[in-house]
Amino acid sequence: MRERWFGATGRLVPEIAVEGELDIEGALVLDDVSDEAALREAHAQGRPVVVRAGSAEAVKTALARPEVAAVLVGPDDRELLELDLTELTYG
Repeated sequence: MRERWFGATGRLVPEIAVEGELDIEGALVLDDVSDEAALREAHAQGRPVVVRAGSAEAVKTALARPEVAAVLVGPDDRELLELDLTELTYG
């Protein structure tokens, strides 16, 4: 399982987790990464950024942003936990 820093908390978290199974208290939770100003502001403040995703492409897009600490997938999308991001990104 690959992990990322959860903002400036000093805590490592799984880069992909099922929504409801990860403590995201204090995080900025977004439905996508389109709000670049919010991403930059949260990152500058050391606030963790968590993005919801429902597809492999959405997971890839979110994790391509260095500000994103974790991606949350729905309970019905558990197969996304097993994504091979290297293969998805580089082919």
